[in-house]
Amino acid sequence: MSYRYLTFFLFVCFQLCCGQSIAQPTQRQLSLQEVITMAQEQSVEARQVETSRENSYWQWRSAKSGYLPQLSLEGTLPDFSRTITPVTQPDGTTAFQPVSINSSDIGVTLSQVIAPTGGRVFVTSLMQRFDDFDRDQTRYNGNPAIIGIEQPLFAYNSLAWAKRIEPLKYEESKKRFVEDKEQLAVKATNLYFDLLLAQVNKSIAAKNLANNDTLFQVAGEKYKLGRLSKNDLLQLRLAVLNADLALAQAHLDEQTALLALKNFLSIKEAVHFNLIMPESIPEAPVVAEIAISEARKNRKESINFERRLLEAESNAAKARGDNGFNASLFATFGLTDRGESFTDIYHQPDNQQRARIGFSMPLLDWGRQRSAIKAAQLNQQLVAYTISQEETNFEQAVITQVNQYNTLKNRIATTAEADAIAAERYDIARNTFLIGRISITDLNIALAEKDQARRAYISSLSDFWAAYYNLRQLTLYDFEHQQAISFKE
Repeated sequence: MSYRYLTFFLFVCFQLCCGQSIAQPTQRQLSLQEVITMAQEQSVEARQVETSRENSYWQWRSAKSGYLPQLSLEGTLPDFSRTITPVTQPDGTTAFQPVSINSSDIGVTLSQVIAPTGGRVFVTSLMQRFDDFDRDQTRYNGNPAIIGIEQPLFAYNSLAWAKRIEPLKYEESKKRFVEDKEQLAVKATNLYFDLLLAQVNKSIAAKNLANNDTLFQVAGEKYKLGRLSKNDLLQLRLAVLNADLALAQAHLDEQTALLALKNFLSIKEAVHFNLIMPESIPEAPVVAEIAISEARKNRKESINFERRLLEAESNAAKARGDNGFNASLFATFGLTDRGESFTDIYHQPDNQQRARIGFSMPLLDWGRQRSAIKAAQLNQQLVAYTISQEETNFEQAVITQVNQYNTLKNRIATTAEADAIAAERYDIARNTFLIGRISITDLNIALAEKDQARRAYISSLSDFWAAYYNLRQLTLYDFEHQQAISFKE
């Protein structure tokens, strides 16, 4: 009994002695596209992407609601006080009198911001009630209706800037959502091929062990007949042992890669994936000019650049507005009255007007205003230079990825042919060795070339599909169907 069979036998005995059953995981075949779909729909990272998209949506809703009419209710119910208060008497002396009062007020306000000017108009209705419990008196005071306006003059208008910037933020978040989904495809592809390569290595190791074991048995018979040296026999035995170790390591690598893929896909149950090798590749050609054009249209970078330029311009405007001459206008017109009952306020109310213009202007600030404005202007220039460089880098990244994609696509045919030739050459070398016409060294060389060619083919497939989904992620364009990539929201 060889070492591997003895190890397996001892493992089974240990499980049975401990009263445990050896559960066989269910087998499931998966293609690359199925793994990508699962990653984009059920993985933890997919849920994070969905949550981020929803968060951006509600931030956008919140920003939009700030420009709509706002209705608010404010009040104080009640404001009770019982204390001893100093009261100045007619003769100038002070007497301490007990006071027990309650004051309540409530008001309803309808307001609307004026985005182009940064101001606000409002309509409000107020009501106050005063109770003097010591004198058993109740008084009412109110403003049935007041119309007013608040308008900054010469100041930074945050409302106007936000109305230009916030829509860009939302559009940027929608494009980021698609990019994040495609990034999941890139990660799923890498994990898929990690497992596929591990499974191929395990298959290679198993076949090599079987072949080497067969060759060793045949060599043993030849050795007995004196047709094979002991050195060659020992070399074949060493090959069997090395193949056994390689199979054990390949099995461990497969389990590690399988666990990584299952964790990424949020799969907890016992299941074993038999991956289907994606031998067919997209036929549609990729032209760099089209890729750059689609990347500009579909990626968030174009919106991101515009938003950052606007934000830098906004910061410069804020520096100018906050450090110069500022003024504000506040004016109201309405009705007011008082009475001993609630209805007295609405009987014959009097007019009420108020107007105020306030201003502020620095006279001596030791250059602080000029420094703040200059810093904001220089930052605006720096942002413009940075964005210009980022645009160049982005286009270069797209071109590089296109070239890599096309190169890897052409390499697949070469590695596939090399794989087939190396496999056929090994079969010939094995049969030739069995009839004693080549040495064990030549056979081992053919074996190593066969394994290397097989791994090179899988590696070329892995590199190609990684480049393919990286290109999709860079351009957000489906070159097979010639349309922009989108997902249901």
